[in-house]
Order: sequence, then structure tokens, then C-alpha cells
Amino acid sequence: MLRVLLVGPDDSTTSLLADRLRGAAGEGEGEAGALDVRIAIGGGGVRLEGVDVAVYRPRFAGRRLAIPDPKDVDAFLAACTLGGPRRVVLISASTATPPRHDHTGYSDEAHAARVGKTRLAAAWLGFEERARSRLGAGRGVELVILRPTTLLAHDSPDYLARLLRAPFAFTVAGFEPTVQWLAPEDFAAAVRAAVLDSREGVYQVVPRGAVPVKSALGLARVPWIAVPFAWHRLARALLAPLGLADSIEQAESLRHVATVSGERLRRDLGFAPSRTSVRAILDLRDRRRHTSKVSVSKAAAGEPWFDDFGMSESYVRAYGRTLFRFLHRVFWRIEVKGLENVPREGAAILIGVHRGFMPWDGVMTLHTIYQAMRRVPRFLIHPTLIKFPFLANYMTKLGGVVACQENADRLLRNGDLLGFYPEGIRGAFTMYKEAYRIGKFGRDEFVRTALRNQVPIVPFLTVGSAEIYPILGKIEWSWWKHYSEWPFLPITPTFPWLPFPLPSKWHTEFLAPIPIDRRYPKEAADDPAIVRAISAEIRTLMQERLLAMKAKRKSIFWGSIFTDEG
Repeated sequence: MLRVLLVGPDDSTTSLLADRLRGAAGEGEGEAGALDVRIAIGGGGVRLEGVDVAVYRPRFAGRRLAIPDPKDVDAFLAACTLGGPRRVVLISASTATPPRHDHTGYSDEAHAARVGKTRLAAAWLGFEERARSRLGAGRGVELVILRPTTLLAHDSPDYLARLLRAPFAFTVAGFEPTVQWLAPEDFAAAVRAAVLDSREGVYQVVPRGAVPVKSALGLARVPWIAVPFAWHRLARALLAPLGLADSIEQAESLRHVATVSGERLRRDLGFAPSRTSVRAILDLRDRRRHTSKVSVSKAAAGEPWFDDFGMSESYVRAYGRTLFRFLHRVFWRIEVKGLENVPREGAAILIGVHRGFMPWDGVMTLHTIYQAMRRVPRFLIHPTLIKFPFLANYMTKLGGVVACQENADRLLRNGDLLGFYPEGIRGAFTMYKEAYRIGKFGRDEFVRTALRNQVPIVPFLTVGSAEIYPILGKIEWSWWKHYSEWPFLPITPTFPWLPFPLPSKWHTEFLAPIPIDRRYPKEAADDPAIVRAISAEIRTLMQERLLAMKAKRKSIFWGSIFTDEG
């Protein structure tokens, strides 16, 4: 029989872990699954002689700061080195990956060590490093580290978990990041899987799905009010020294995303949580209300109303009936050609030319496609678009996803339409005199992505969007460039003094799909010569058609360029 010592704080999660571990026998593992489980409260004075596996959850350094207590950690690790267990399961936290505006989402276990560290992230990574320096295979101890996401136990000290148990909550105005909410039962099952396995390494424990913070508060029936982030800073500066407020670093999780991937745990240990984030929130709500009644909601019934990146189709529909409809039909009077070239199902890559530095051309493309075929194209966006309040909330709910290879592949595997602007942020800030000249296509990543995923490429072009904010001059202001991550401060007839776009008339055309998935194998993505040739071919095609469209335009503010074409 496997002898397990469970070391942790005196709370409901420790009790649940003990019950789950003791219940392992009789669930298909035979004798190997029979566990003799003992509990020790805290790492001090622990005796580990005769223990096969030790599971350690650290005490926290403070009531409102969810980081490991160094004294408790050192006491446990010292006990392990005195002839302790052959295997240690260390419970860390996904807080090791801090929330950031440029976080790409669904990062792997190694990502935390590659990004800038907050005090909270550094504390958890330091905890893991101390364990690795004292334990591990080189010292005869198998070490596995689990990083659970936000754990929704009724007494969890996690900041976001406490937010869902509060009588009232303050959120950050203009932001609504998606969060992964983990049910305690799934966390306990993940620990059990780690105890019974023999592999070492770091594994993130991640539920299916993610829920935006305000939507989670709504599911938990916690009233909330959104206030500017500056108010959060002020309140914490005044109250934190008295122990009455959480640190500003914890409040960052109300502003930016820190979602992580659980793929490694599924692949190596064969474990995946059975409950979604939505289900975990509803279970917490029911436990708080002392009811066993099954909650009924759109989410519980399986109707998707936001996705893993925070996109809300109902949000897209609502704007499509109001603001987008007005802008498309009245303000910019957009005429469209070639919509039949956009696939009505299946994955494909849309590539366009982004002008006017504000993302209105992408938004209008999204609206056009959604109205025609009820598909939401997912545009890869620069992190600066989710750095600022309100714009962050807006872009996320419309389906914007921070640009990176992993996100592009993930969306295409899901069968989505993926939008690229291959010139990058420099294309959006093209001076007006060069607005209809297509610049370099960066690293040609859109071609590699199409080849790697074997999907067609559909180019699309817009004449008229460059005139909404024609960039006539620029200010090289180092502070602004650092703060905004823009290449410069643009000067237009209205921006930055009156940030309203001009009512130019737009003309958008979707060109015929380029079936490179049928012309080249997947392996061609690794051939730079093929990638460059495809990119040059597409860029030439787009440039010729863009100039032809512009040549047919008689006026910036009215007229058609498609009516005389076949």
C-alpha cells in the first residue's frame, strides 16, 4: 500500500485532497491504487520517514497575499532531505505566469520563466526553484510540480476566488480579462494522478473553457461596480499597510490575461479536469447558498456565449444591430465585392492591408463577414490594442487575439477564419502619401501558417479606410512610444485633437482564394525560398488590385468603383 503524507494548511482543500486520495482504491488501479493517507498541518516539524509520497501545499505568507511562506517551505524541504519520500508532489500556482497586456494566452509551463516577473510570480517561481535545488532525480527524489489555476474552494485565499465569494466586488473599468476557474474536485483528482504516476516535471492544472471576470461575477451573483485602475492603486496604497487590501499586483488580474495551457498534463499524465470553468463557478455559488439544486443558465446548458479568448458572439451581434450597422451603411457607406470568395465553413486565412492606424477597417471586415455568413473572423492583433481601458474590452469581445504562432495554429485547428495584416503595426502607421503602397510583409508568417495548417489564403483590400485618419505628420516622442508601443504619435486632420474619423466612402473587395494548401505540402513551411516566393506572389497580386481600385475612384467621399465591372 502506498503511504502518502499530505502536508498543507488546515482548510477545506487539504481535507478534500485527503478524501480523494483515500478513495483511490477500487477505481481501477488495483493494489497500486490503494493509498494510506496521513495529514500534517504545515511544514514545520514534519516527519517523513517511511513515507512513499509527500504532497505539499505551502502556507501563505499573509492573509491577503497568496505567496508561499518561506519558513514553512524551508522546514518542509529540510524534512525531505533527512531520508524522506521517493516522490514529492509540490503544489505551486499558475500565478507564476503573471497577467500582462502582451500575454498571448494559453502559455506552456516554460513561459513563466521567460517573461517579466512580478513580486507574486517571482515568489512562486522561487518556491519551485528552491524545491528543485533540494530535491529531484539527482538526489533520489522524484519531483512533480502542479500549478493549478484559480481554485474555487469556499475558503481559498486566492484573490480572484475571494472576489467570487464577496458580498460586493470592484472591477477595473474598461477591462474584462478571461480567467480559468478550477473546481476543487478536479484539482484533487489531478493531485491523485500525480501521486500515482512516476513522471517528473511541471504541470499546469487547467479546466476547460475560461470566463471573463464580470461574467463570472454575474454567474456567482456577486454585484460589482467598475472603477478606474487609478482608484484601485490609491485604495491599495492607503489600505494595504493596514492589512485591509490586496496588493496592486493581484488587482492586475482584473486588467490583463494570464491564461495557461493544460496540454502537457493531458499528454503526459492522461488527466483533464471534467468540469468547465462555468461549472466550477456555478458549483461555488450553490455551495455558498447551501443548495444542491442544479443551476440552469445558458452557459450550463452548453450554449457558448464567450470563447476561450473572451470573444462574445452576442456582443458582436449587438454592435452589428447598432453602431456597426450605422458605420457600415451610413457613415462610410461601404460597398463590398467578392464575399462569395470567403469560405462559409472551414479554416482559412484572410490577409489585408491595414490603414488609418485605428482598427476600424478590421472591425468593418468582421461586421461584413458576420452579417453575410454568421462567422466571426478572428484577427491577430498587436498587444497595444488591449493595453488601454475600454479598447481592451472592445477588441477582446470582438474576437481579437494577441498575435503569435501558437494562437494562429490554435484558431485554425478550431476551423476559424483567421485575419492577418502582414505588414504589422508599421502598415497601420503608413504616412498618407504612401497609403496605397503595400510595405514589406514582415517575416511572411502568414504563409508559413497557411502551409503548416494546410488552409487557403483569401486576400482582401479596402480603398477608403486610409482617409479616416490620414497621417500627415508624426511626432517622435520617446515617452509616448514606450507607453503606447506605437512607432510614433500620428498627426491627422482630427487626431489627436478631435479623435473622430472622417466619413470617407469605402470600397472592400475579397479576392479569389489562393489554394496553396493544394499546391504545396505542409513541409513547405520550412523552406524559406518557397515561403518568400508565395509571399511575393500574393503581395504583387494585392498591390496591382489595390492600385486598380484606387484608379477607379472618382471621389474620396462618394461614388462606386464596382458598378462598371463584370
